[in-house]
Amino acid sequence: MERGMANTRTSDVATAAGVSQALVFYHFATKENLLARAFAYAAEQDLARLHAVVRSTASPLEKLKKILRLYAPQGRSKSWAMWIDGWSESLRTPELEKVSRRLDLRWKEALTEVISQGVDAGLFKCDDPAGAAWRILALVDGLAVQVAVHDRVISRRQLGEWIRRSAAREVGLEPTELA
Repeated sequence: MERGMANTRTSDVATAAGVSQALVFYHFATKENLLARAFAYAAEQDLARLHAVVRSTASPLEKLKKILRLYAPQGRSKSWAMWIDGWSESLRTPELEKVSRRLDLRWKEALTEVISQGVDAGLFKCDDPAGAAWRILALVDGLAVQVAVHDRVISRRQLGEWIRRSAAREVGLEPTELA
């Protein structure tokens, strides 16, 4: 988080962990492997919260609301900074790209599952749950980049309103139902 993935050296990690750089290479072989594993570990924390929502006994509407709250950026979110940095480094690091893609797809699969549950329960109207999930999360991804990189470009209130409007439109609800 301090230096970003591109500027972090294995010696920085060794110093922070209080171990030798040789020990870092013993366990991770390459800087790329270290970054991919560290990114996966950090992202799994977010995904554990997502999994708990999806597996809960809440209604599909409540699950959708909770997923949108989990996924949307919260202020100067370290989680979003990590994802943005990870996506950027994925352009140059194949190992990190594989991890990033796998973790990103888990969000889309979870949201698709919840939208499908809502359709099956007659709560949502959506002919393409997977497409809806991708469009909703793509909008949030783009807005998150703006909020994380360009502080105060849009207000948190505006961000939430745009996310609710878009998600509601995708599943046949009124935006107020997602408030």
